[in-house]
Amino acid sequence: MLKTFPKGGIHPPENKLTSSNSIKRMPVPKVVYVPIAQHIGIPSEIVVDRKDKVELGQVIAKSGGFVSSNIHSPVAGTVTKLDMIVDSSGYKKQCIVIRTDVKNETNFEEIDYPLKKEITLEPQEIVRRISDYGIVGLGGATFPSHVKLNVKEDKKLDCLLVNGVECEPYLTADHRLMLEKAEEILVGIRILMKALHLHRAVIGIENNKRDAIEVFKKLTADEKEIQVAALRVKYPQGSEKQLVKAILKREVPKNGLPLDVGVVVHNVGTIFAIYQAIQHQQPLIERVVTVTGKQLKEPSNFWVKIGTPIKDLVEEVGGLPEGTRKIVNGGPMMGKAIKNTDVPVTKGTSGILVIHEDEASRGEPKACIRCGDCVDVCPMGLEPHLLMNLSEKGLYEKAAQEDILTCIECGSCSYVCPSHRPLLDYIRFGKSIAKKMVTSKN
Repeated sequence: MLKTFPKGGIHPPENKLTSSNSIKRMPVPKVVYVPIAQHIGIPSEIVVDRKDKVELGQVIAKSGGFVSSNIHSPVAGTVTKLDMIVDSSGYKKQCIVIRTDVKNETNFEEIDYPLKKEITLEPQEIVRRISDYGIVGLGGATFPSHVKLNVKEDKKLDCLLVNGVECEPYLTADHRLMLEKAEEILVGIRILMKALHLHRAVIGIENNKRDAIEVFKKLTADEKEIQVAALRVKYPQGSEKQLVKAILKREVPKNGLPLDVGVVVHNVGTIFAIYQAIQHQQPLIERVVTVTGKQLKEPSNFWVKIGTPIKDLVEEVGGLPEGTRKIVNGGPMMGKAIKNTDVPVTKGTSGILVIHEDEASRGEPKACIRCGDCVDVCPMGLEPHLLMNLSEKGLYEKAAQEDILTCIECGSCSYVCPSHRPLLDYIRFGKSIAKKMVTSKN
């Protein structure tokens, strides 16, 4: 029987257009734009200056604190600017601009790293290297990975959950990575189990990726400590709390973390990056990105250098089709539209979705008809119609009392609303204000 979470959820059209497309390598751009805020927490501190020569993988911005991350140069080249550029948030952020050294051939070749299964580092050294090499969550949250591994003694862990769900429509980066780098991911799982002193790991994969399920079941056939859990296809099953509930039947506290119920969750992309860092001393300077859309000539999955302008990816798949209305950084449910294609790829960029005007148009918002559909699909058990009304009226304290801060911003409510009300837009705004109010009180 396929596992799933019990409360809410939806099943939008999957549109996995690139699921059978092997990962290709993007040409290295002539110039990269590397933001210093690519993770949750404190922005990194720039340690290079204009005209400095930098090597491939060199630290160019150091972690600004415990919840922060190092940033490394994705190319060998010369720093031309320390600039402010508009990133995927729509706001100007500090950025390091590097002109690629065209003479450095290692920038242009894919290094064929051999599979390395033996894990020689001790747990503390594993955690230190993950921190040093700038590994963050690649499933979208970009939480610095070393923080999850610094577990206090009062927390009793018994399971590592591996997130291979990729429930967002259109995105297939994790799916392809699981098919093409399964053995490396398994070594990465064992690395994390060693770092956390765990003897159990479960790999969660939705049933629309049966080929990936079969690959991992075959590789773990003789493994007692690593299991594979096939999940029913339902959005937003890739969210940590929903995944923990689906696989382990444990309820993460309202304002808590999986750690509170003995679990650490890591995305498969993150685990592959951890494998590269531990086994091959490779910092996080590239990632897999799905570039997709129904009107694109060649939707594809790419290995992309961090800092590559999104316009380079769009050109690689045939350019913007006529009638393009919106370009989304991420998937259609939780991704955010970008202002222009000069925005660079960051550690958190899982996909670029090009949407035609026929699909992008929203329906005209109408009065709420009290149908309750938004309540039925909310995976957190909230009342989205109420939270929108409170946010619209500026009643942010009341919204906080109604648990607006527990919203995971999955967009399920807006998706099902027959009145086309912008539920998530108002809830997201109200949540940001409520969070500031709560923080200032503390």
